Amino acid sequence: MIVLRHSEEFLLLKRNKEPNAGCYVPIGGKLEPYERPIDTAIREAYEEAGLRIGKEQLKYAGVLSESSPTNYNWLCFIYIVDIGRIPPPPCNEGTLEWIAFQDIPQVPTPPTDWQIYQYLMRQQTFALDAVYNEAMKMTEMREEISGEVWRF
Repeated sequence: MIVLRHSEEFLLLKRNKEPNAGCYVPIGGKLEPYERPIDTAIREAYEEAGLRIGKEQLKYAGVLSESSPTNYNWLCFIYIVDIGRIPPPPCNEGTLEWIAFQDIPQVPTPPTDWQIYQYLMRQQTFALDAVYNEAMKMTEMREEISGEVWRF
C-alpha cells in the first residue's frame, strides 16, 4: 500500500469493488510473483494514479496484519510519499479524492485505517495486528511496538 499525502490531506480511493467497496482507502494491491513490497507500492502508484514515484521518495511507514478464524489472513506493507496537490486522476478501481486528515472519521473507511492515519500524521512507525471474529468484525487491534491495544 502507498499513502499519497499532501500536507494534511490524503489522496484516497473510493473503491468501486470488493474488498472494501464504497470505502476510502489508500491505493495499493497485491504483490506480483518475486516482487518486493516497495516495488509493489511504486507500481500501484503508477497503475492507479498515474504517478511515477522513485524509491528514494518513499518512506516505510509500517505493517498491518489482519486475521480471522475463518478464511482470512492479510499482510500489508505501508509506505508513504509526500506529493504536490495534483488534480485527482481517473482510476479504474474507483474515484480518487483528496480527504483532509480531520475529515477521515466522517467518510467510510476500513476499521483499521483511522489508527494508520494517526500514526502517519505523527510520523511514527507502526506494526499493527488486527483480529476479526467469524463474522469479519474487528474485535481487537494491537500495536506490536508499543503494546497498545484497542478492543472493539
